[in-house]
Amino acid sequence: MFSTYRSSLVSPLTYLRMIGHIFGHSGWEHFIGNMSYILLIGPMLEEKYGSRNLIIVMAGTAIITAIIMDVFFPDTALLGASGVVFAFILLTSFAGFKEGEIPLTFILVAAVYIGQQVYEGLVLQDDVSQLAHIIGGGVGGIAGFALNSKKTVG
Repeated sequence: MFSTYRSSLVSPLTYLRMIGHIFGHSGWEHFIGNMSYILLIGPMLEEKYGSRNLIIVMAGTAIITAIIMDVFFPDTALLGASGVVFAFILLTSFAGFKEGEIPLTFILVAAVYIGQQVYEGLVLQDDVSQLAHIIGGGVGGIAGFALNSKKTVG
């Protein structure tokens, strides 16, 4: 229930695992690291965007990450909320968003956080899914633009 991997599409557990994997962690250090970011950033995002929108961002990040990982890395199990953390980090960079502009904070945060993940993905051999981080950041960036457009604000 707390990791996602390629399995039969007729199994209901496959779909539960697509979201459930964000609740599983490899150990306390992994869990505390992710929860620290979520608990620090989450309240500000919840105040700005609302609980419903944050749940949609979290579920969307979990599902999109699970599908991409299952398609491209079928022999790898994925667990942890790191993708959600990266979505939140990129979403936070839209705090001062103005219609028609790309916030400088978004560019800097994307360059630093996503750049680091690309570098680590190419150089390091570890059990960390940098692709899940990058996907989460992408979802957060798209959500930032979508939630801050004139059509959805207000």
